[in-house]
Amino acid sequence: MSIEHQLQVIAQKRILILDGAMGTMIQQRKLEETDFRGERFKDWHKDLKGNNDLLVLTQPEVILDIHEQYLNAGADLIETNTFNATKMSMADYGMEALAYEINLEAAKLARIACDKYASDDKPRFVVGVIGPTSKTASISPDVNDPGFRNTSFDALVEGYLEALAGLIDGGSDIIMVETIFDTLNAKAALFAVETIFEERNIRLPIMISGTITDASGRTLSGQTTEAFYNSLLHVRPFSIGLNCALGPDLLRNYVAELSRISEFYLSAHANAGLPNAFGEYDLGADEMAKEMQEWANSGFLNIVGGCCGTTPAHIAKIAELVAGIAPRVPEAKPKSLRLSGLEAVNLTVGESLFANVGERTNITGSLRFKRLIKEKNYSEALEVARDQVENGAQIIDINMDEGMLDSKVEMVTFLNLIASEPDISKVPIMIDSSKWEILEAGLKCIQGKGIVNSISMKEGVPEFIAHAKLAKKYGAAVVVMAFDEEGQADNYERRKEICQRAYDILVNEVNFPPEDIIFDPNVFAVATGIPEHNRYGLDFLDATEWIRKNLPYVHISGGISNVSFSFRGNNLVREAIHAVFLYHAIQRGLSMGIVNAGQLAIYQDIPEELRNGIEDVMFNRDPDAGERLLEIAQKHQGAGVERKEENLEWRELPIGERLTYALVNGIDSYIEDDTELARQSFARPIEVIEGPLMTGMNVVGDLFGEGKMFLPQVVKSARVMKRAVAYLVPFIEEEKAKFGDTSTSNGKILIATVKGDVHDIGKNIVGVVLQCNNFEVIDMGVMVPTPNIIEKAIEENVDVIGLSGLITPSLEEMVGFAKEMQRRNLNIPIMIGGATTSLAHTAVRIAPQYEHTVVHVRDASRSVGVAQSLISPELRDQFKQDIKEDYDRRRVAYLERQRDIKLIPFNQATDNKLQLEFNQIVKPAKMGIHEFEIPLADLVDTIDWTPFFASWQLRGKFPGILDDEIIGEESRKVYADAKKMLAQILEEKWLTAKAVIGFFPAKNAGESTILFTDDSRKEELVRLHHLRQQTERPNEMPNRSLADFIGEEDYIGAFACTAGIGIEPYIGQFEADNDDYSAIMLKALADRFAESTAEYLHKLVRREYWGYASSEDLDNEALIREEYKGIRPAPGYPACPEHTEKATLWELLNPDRRIGLEITDNFAMYPQAAVSGWYFAHPEANYFGVGKIGRDQVKDYAKRKGWSLQEAEKWLAPNLGYEPEE
Repeated sequence: MSIEHQLQVIAQKRILILDGAMGTMIQQRKLEETDFRGERFKDWHKDLKGNNDLLVLTQPEVILDIHEQYLNAGADLIETNTFNATKMSMADYGMEALAYEINLEAAKLARIACDKYASDDKPRFVVGVIGPTSKTASISPDVNDPGFRNTSFDALVEGYLEALAGLIDGGSDIIMVETIFDTLNAKAALFAVETIFEERNIRLPIMISGTITDASGRTLSGQTTEAFYNSLLHVRPFSIGLNCALGPDLLRNYVAELSRISEFYLSAHANAGLPNAFGEYDLGADEMAKEMQEWANSGFLNIVGGCCGTTPAHIAKIAELVAGIAPRVPEAKPKSLRLSGLEAVNLTVGESLFANVGERTNITGSLRFKRLIKEKNYSEALEVARDQVENGAQIIDINMDEGMLDSKVEMVTFLNLIASEPDISKVPIMIDSSKWEILEAGLKCIQGKGIVNSISMKEGVPEFIAHAKLAKKYGAAVVVMAFDEEGQADNYERRKEICQRAYDILVNEVNFPPEDIIFDPNVFAVATGIPEHNRYGLDFLDATEWIRKNLPYVHISGGISNVSFSFRGNNLVREAIHAVFLYHAIQRGLSMGIVNAGQLAIYQDIPEELRNGIEDVMFNRDPDAGERLLEIAQKHQGAGVERKEENLEWRELPIGERLTYALVNGIDSYIEDDTELARQSFARPIEVIEGPLMTGMNVVGDLFGEGKMFLPQVVKSARVMKRAVAYLVPFIEEEKAKFGDTSTSNGKILIATVKGDVHDIGKNIVGVVLQCNNFEVIDMGVMVPTPNIIEKAIEENVDVIGLSGLITPSLEEMVGFAKEMQRRNLNIPIMIGGATTSLAHTAVRIAPQYEHTVVHVRDASRSVGVAQSLISPELRDQFKQDIKEDYDRRRVAYLERQRDIKLIPFNQATDNKLQLEFNQIVKPAKMGIHEFEIPLADLVDTIDWTPFFASWQLRGKFPGILDDEIIGEESRKVYADAKKMLAQILEEKWLTAKAVIGFFPAKNAGESTILFTDDSRKEELVRLHHLRQQTERPNEMPNRSLADFIGEEDYIGAFACTAGIGIEPYIGQFEADNDDYSAIMLKALADRFAESTAEYLHKLVRREYWGYASSEDLDNEALIREEYKGIRPAPGYPACPEHTEKATLWELLNPDRRIGLEITDNFAMYPQAAVSGWYFAHPEANYFGVGKIGRDQVKDYAKRKGWSLQEAEKWLAPNLGYEPEE
């Protein structure tokens, strides 16, 4: 039985144990210089202390004893003491010549130890370790020369080959490339591994282990976990994992990510925490083993050990706690073209959007780039690359083929420079050349998984196979040109013939992954005037369609600019041809193309005559189509999309009217120029704001008030206003320095979301609307404690304080705020707003705590009128008196209604519970805890758009709202903007949707639910505490509680999900650009994605992970109507209105550690685009509201929670059916 087969058999049964730190154990021996030297090297010319690898020659008994300690602790896999045993690292000691010998003897020692402890039922394996070396192929050691390297790919391969020879000759069973901080070094090591396997005609299992260096989640050379994985999966390792740098707490998220994406076994050997001030590691064996046990229970592990700071005690405890836990089961993944730069780019046929390959860093296609390279002006050349990425290129094509250049040198130089520019190198590289030596030189420079452009059968099949094998060995995908010994394919049949032949050779002979093949069926110029060329466009389209249907998993690309070559000089027409060609080619199956990402026309924007003319040529509709297109092209001369024509008649208006037009229409393209012109016509810059800008905003305010403008338009107007004001600020500040502040406003208002609450969309909208009406707004943000708000209000001498909140605990924060304002004898009016606030709650709970004015504001459109009434000397006294009298009446009426609410005794409510049968309980198909990262594209179809429009205060059900007589037009506009941003979110991966779910054995415990650790149901895990309807129920209806849906031997699920990961930098940038509209739009879309994630998860649970409705087939409308079986109530919502139960959910699932979703002190989730809750599977489970409850139930709940009555009343305040005692 081969070593690989033995390992596979064991790995399917249990988690394998790797050993721990060698360096830590050596340090404990406190060896001195003489110990390292031994007799053999006593006169060596350099200090040798610290050369741990040398000890296999000078102190072999020490190393052997350490191996045996780890074996005695239960290790299955013993690593050789060769972390630095390459000639590159041994050069530090002048011992390069000893590299082979050290590796040989190290492997022999490990072999002796393993053979001593091996048995039939527990074999032991020697892992030959290849370390990263002390040099890096991707990073310059000289910050002043980013293109410099102190090693090369070839030098690394040479050194690794020597070390590998020693490891294999010494008896290694497995080769591990370990502690990878630069993936290019690892690629060189794996290239050497493949080479020595070929030379010796052997095959050993390969283990790969990378290092995430810090909390940024990247390797030292800048790659994300998935990018690292994509770069190295070509070797098809036995395992891939992570080690070193971080302790279990910080490494966990990245192991979870690797577990999600990898189709290989997963290894993990973390440090024993982070080093303390003395360089020692404090995480003990018990603590670390418990962490590894949790990882194993979460389904992450196949191989587990320890890195820095771990000892045999750590390994023994880890082995003990993971014993009996089922190993992770690797799953085959969809066949995707998995590319990477610093970040991953995964392209799946039929799922991924069309991928743009930026073409401007190609000497043969860009005169500017060619000139810059010839002039050695690399800084500007890098800007060309950066522009391509910023304009949407997911891959950049780099070509240096030019007769007067040393193309190989230029390719290497430019790729090394790109590596130091993370905003460029984040995308994969397509290395483009007609010469293999240049392609190969480029492959030796890129750490990510790139693309070779191109190989073909032009020089015969043997060379084609040789190049394909090398490309695979370097870990690259390949573009295959439709070219063979007879020449380039220029018709449909030849394209089919060559592509089929190349596919068969690559897939069946070379074993090249089909998903890594990209066919280029040759794009030729159309409308050349030569009749033989008339089918060029159509033949390409037909060939593309044939390839897509007949050659599984491959991608199809092409040099798109070739198609318009006949029209060079007329960029407008060329861009139109590219757009039309792409439109039809993508429909036929084209999945990527080399295009100028910054210059693409929009298909539907192309003039109809021109578009029809182009399509006549593309589809060869008649012999005169080419001539006709040439005539049409004469009417459409132009520079293309960079200088698109606009209707600029409004630019002729007087400056004041021009500013009003820009403000009303939300146009900011010319606002700085116009503001400057206005400034020059006024004596003082502040007069521009108080004059024409406020005139324009008053028009906006009037239109908004009249219902002729809607909130999205107002927010756009505010963006223009903010940018105008931002332009004027330096001039105003300069004037203030000379004369003091003489500006005026309608008043100063401070707004904040209260402590514990992270929601701010509504608050931000109010701020925008107030600013549009010349109020000075101080926005303190979210989660602001009461003392901070009050101190700021006093410091700024504000006229009004506005408090916002979305979750029910925020209501109590607002009550506390009013009490504190009263205690401090302040008299600033308070405005209350937010989704959970209400006029009744404000009147009954908040206003009585503060003798001055508290007023509820229902939505943003009413904020201006309320603020003006609170501040205006003419209006405020009467307004405050009216509010007080109104709230007094409402409070009395509310209390009278409360007395009319018929609460029954709590024991009667429990007796009248819902009676259900529990004879069809379904055990979840996949017990335990599961993590997900869900592609946003999978969530689009289940977005519920109705709440999205509500967030813009556009009320109506989608899609009917789009045709509403009053708000339909604006709804369509904001929907179009949303779809545009949504496309950008998907394309540029602004957001990440993550989720964690878990399933637990459960049992009804009266008004609570007990959750158990496992199906033995012996050990209680947690208790969930429920609330029961307590009002008198009509028609013999039951008093329901969630407890009623759980039986004696049942199960319950839990979930937490967010779509807000990654949102902060985009919100920050929008706010820095004074672009509130985009900031609010992004938050609103993130909220929709979060809800869609919850729906996606619930469907997955019902059909697969729990499986109680495996045959369910509901459309999105049915999901919105909640026609599914089972429910997913969330803490804080009507069926379970008490928020602190989220703490139990977080205890169960650890969403903060697993997916980066946290909860505040008041149990708001952050990022705020998030949903969490419980899964109940009973077929009769449904949603309901608890409603008002009595003191007897509150006392019972307090007892179950371990609270005082006052604490329970605080958290249950919105549900109290009585007035609590002070």
